[in-house]
Amino acid sequence: MIQLCFAGYSGAPPKDLVEKASTILEELSKLCNKFAVLIGGYWGLMKYVVDKALELALPVVIVSPIEQENIAFPDGTIVLKPGVSYRIRSVFMVRSCNALIVLGGESGTIQEVVTAYTEGVPTYVLKSGLSSDKIELLAPYIDSRALTEVKLFEKPEELVTAVAKDVCRAMDKKCSIGVG
Repeated sequence: MIQLCFAGYSGAPPKDLVEKASTILEELSKLCNKFAVLIGGYWGLMKYVVDKALELALPVVIVSPIEQENIAFPDGTIVLKPGVSYRIRSVFMVRSCNALIVLGGESGTIQEVVTAYTEGVPTYVLKSGLSSDKIELLAPYIDSRALTEVKLFEKPEELVTAVAKDVCRAMDKKCSIGVG
């Protein structure tokens, strides 16, 4: 199963960003055969992503930092409690996914982008008006090694199309090899 990580703002998100996140999940659920949502918590924009994913009957894995592992998580989620801080939790989460989808955030989201890049995880950034938009200054490659491309998008639909083409279809092809 494809594992898509979602990085999102931990504060109260702007309404338009909640709507864009919802659009991304709805459209991905139509275009990608099977995928699970990996996310780092159940607050801020992440809460909206989890709730929408559950509404769409998508598998959801929450990798909670130790500082937040005792909050109430919704039924139907798989909650991992690795016993580590926010930053280390992000490393575990990002290393476990096939792609990182950035919905907008602050320093933690930027750290997740850098982690994804160093681990060779394709990254798709929705421009949000938040600090994570500064990644554009480093894109498409954070350094000279060109480990993986960091792609930026203005519109949720463009991001979904790229993820479906680059990740979902590529993974479906891998899964079908030797079948039949």
